[in-house]
Amino acid sequence: VEIGPDTQVIDVGAGYGGSARFLARQFGCKVTCLNLSEVENERNREMNREAGLDHLIDVVDGSFEDIPCQDNAFDVVWSQDAFLHSGDRPRVLEEVARVLRTGGDFVFTDPMASDAATQDALRPILDRLHLDSMGTPGFYDKQTARLGMSKVEFDDLTEQLPRHYGRVLAETESRESELTGKISEAYLTRMKTGLRNWVHGGESGSLAWGILHYKS
Repeated sequence: VEIGPDTQVIDVGAGYGGSARFLARQFGCKVTCLNLSEVENERNREMNREAGLDHLIDVVDGSFEDIPCQDNAFDVVWSQDAFLHSGDRPRVLEEVARVLRTGGDFVFTDPMASDAATQDALRPILDRLHLDSMGTPGFYDKQTARLGMSKVEFDDLTEQLPRHYGRVLAETESRESELTGKISEAYLTRMKTGLRNWVHGGESGSLAWGILHYKS
């Protein structure tokens, strides 16, 4: 993906805007951050001002299921680990295709189920996140093809998923005494159970993660 000062990027599900600040600082490109949380968005704006990047980054309140931008507005649609939380992923991808210019790039990561995963194996994770389903590499291939995109590559980095959640679990357990009294024991127990489910899912082959790249 070639990115420069004339490139228009949208980060959908941008969170606190870390990716946008990296892209703007590294390439001088214009980035639109789209995110549902007004609290996160206000913090994002503050951090952009502090970094001297607010002239390059526009933070927009909104949902990636109904992107409040015109058709063909962006050269790159970017997202990190956000689509997992949508209840209508086909709609999200339709919106991505709508705002992406012909020849543009769609680059994202998402915690996914593997194509071979069973619902029974995924159930602990789905229940913990209050989800009915997860995307899969095959799902994203099929849906993007339906929308006229071609696959460039899937950089399969699944081995990093249990490593990441295992590290978070280890840090949580090592600092448990510090957290006592600050968060409830029940919450901490649920958190550790959820992290163990992610580690087990990654190690057992039920989950997938990596960088997906499609071209419009």
